[in-house]
Amino acid sequence: MFNRILAWFDNRYSPVALAADRQPPMGLWPFVFYFVGQFRSAFLIRIVLVAIGSVADATLPIFVGVVVGLLATTAPGEMFSQHWPTLLGMIVVVAVIRPLTFILDSLVRNHAIQPNLVNLVRWQSHFHVIRQSWTFFQNDFAGRISNKVLQSGEALETAINSAVDAVWYAIIFVVVAIVVLAQMDVVLLLPMVVWLALYGLLFTIVMPLISRFSEKLSEAKSVMTGRMVDSYTNIQTLKTFSSDDHEDRYVSEAVLEHTDEYRRLMAVFTYMWSVLFILNAGLVVSITWLALAGWNNGALTAASVATAIPFALQIMNMSGWILEIGSNIFRQFGTARDSMETIAQPLTLLNAPGAVGLEVTKGELVFDDVSFNYWRGKSGTVIEHFNLTIAPGEKVGLVGRSGAGKSTLVNLALRLFDVEDGAIRIDGQDVREVTQESVRAAIGLVSQDTSLLHRSVRENIKYGRQSATDEAMVEAADQAKIGDVIAGLADPQGRRGYDAHVGERGVKLSGGQRQRVAIARVLLKNAPILILDEATSALDSEVEAAIQEQLQSLMRGKTVIAIAHRLSTIAAMDRLVVLEAGQIVEEGTHAELLARGGHYAQLWERQSGGFLDLDAKAAE
Repeated sequence: MFNRILAWFDNRYSPVALAADRQPPMGLWPFVFYFVGQFRSAFLIRIVLVAIGSVADATLPIFVGVVVGLLATTAPGEMFSQHWPTLLGMIVVVAVIRPLTFILDSLVRNHAIQPNLVNLVRWQSHFHVIRQSWTFFQNDFAGRISNKVLQSGEALETAINSAVDAVWYAIIFVVVAIVVLAQMDVVLLLPMVVWLALYGLLFTIVMPLISRFSEKLSEAKSVMTGRMVDSYTNIQTLKTFSSDDHEDRYVSEAVLEHTDEYRRLMAVFTYMWSVLFILNAGLVVSITWLALAGWNNGALTAASVATAIPFALQIMNMSGWILEIGSNIFRQFGTARDSMETIAQPLTLLNAPGAVGLEVTKGELVFDDVSFNYWRGKSGTVIEHFNLTIAPGEKVGLVGRSGAGKSTLVNLALRLFDVEDGAIRIDGQDVREVTQESVRAAIGLVSQDTSLLHRSVRENIKYGRQSATDEAMVEAADQAKIGDVIAGLADPQGRRGYDAHVGERGVKLSGGQRQRVAIARVLLKNAPILILDEATSALDSEVEAAIQEQLQSLMRGKTVIAIAHRLSTIAAMDRLVVLEAGQIVEEGTHAELLARGGHYAQLWERQSGGFLDLDAKAAE
């Protein structure tokens, strides 16, 4: 029965729901209410329940005073017979209303709100961040970004729920205390008014400091996390270059910076608590003294004294709790503001309004007067007034030194960046006017930097076409000459073959094996346009020769752009385009370019010619 009640509250909200507006807003309060507003009803219920609970708690000192008064005015043996309605009323409040209120509030907070809100903030933040441009991720640590996303959920949930638990609760309690003390003797309010004024001053001075220092502490933590994760991600480089001392200094600098920020924050807490202890001592002593003086003068009854002193003690205890919770709230808001700066960044690469899916009927790819610079508005253009038309089904090889702009053209075709001027068209459709997803679905890419997901081999190969059957997946793996390797794989969890996990970025496979899995993935995707960016760079000559026939089969009927520094792998293309500083300096077939004796011929002379009998093919 109780489990069904818990399940009902658990399922009031979905942690993977999406807001109507997928863009989290900038600004702390808009950012907070963007998420909290999705739980509006639950928080309104909590506000009502906490108010009832606070009033119930505020009756406890009153009940103590009532009991003392009854003891002073009732003869032994007559307590229950004369005062049972009063005693029963107190029992109902203490034993029924108060526990039921807090039990219901616990169900709303701990089950309807807390787990769902924490992970909804993370999910919606991730949903937005993962759609940022490639540049966004190139300019930051992956560990830093993930820390911002993960910490945001707990920060918002803790801040808002704590505000309801502590601040709202305290406001109601103090209001009840003021009303009760005023009815007994207005003089008792004087210490309370002075204490509230000084307590409020302390709160307004300290809390902004805590928020500011917490934001700095959060950023220092993100940097520290980013540096550590960067070390773990590149552990092979660290080990092979024996750079432990350098890496220790690099990370320890971030640890020391985080420690310095932590110490600054703790100093604020120390000052805060020191002042509070003095204020609370003054409150309890003054109210107790005035209450006893009032009783001594006959102005207050023993019941009034027994009510006033517990109120003072409860407010003293509560003040420390409120200040601690309040400081935590502002710490969490500082963390949330720090996370917001990363999470709420507007998307810079958007689909055009009303964009539809790309329709590929032939596979023509046109670069029309394209200009592009990675640092927009600055000198040093990478691509300038570039024109190239690749006919449907044509195989074009891009040749040039590193930095000539080959991979940049590929990234522009995939719309990982937007051109500054000109246009890129697929079958006459500007890639900026159709959805990004449809452009990338129409292009199969095997790059020189092959990175696999830390998932099973099956998931990695099927990533390009999730609906593919296992039979088609196995066929693609066999065509890529990786099927036998996969059959022998096993991971530490005992998963074997296609179920074995490949490790982060595929580190459990060799470079050549990762490359062949990537080729299998593109074979299975079977997109009409194919881009091979150093697709066989990680393969030895024997394996490369073994899969050349399969690559020829893969390219059949497709528009192909192939990039390779090893010219033997692309010399048989229909056309070779030689780039230099983002410009076409030569184009033609392998034989034509050799005969011309220009830039391409010089590059060819520097290489052995590889393992393909290309000169014979050229002669034919």
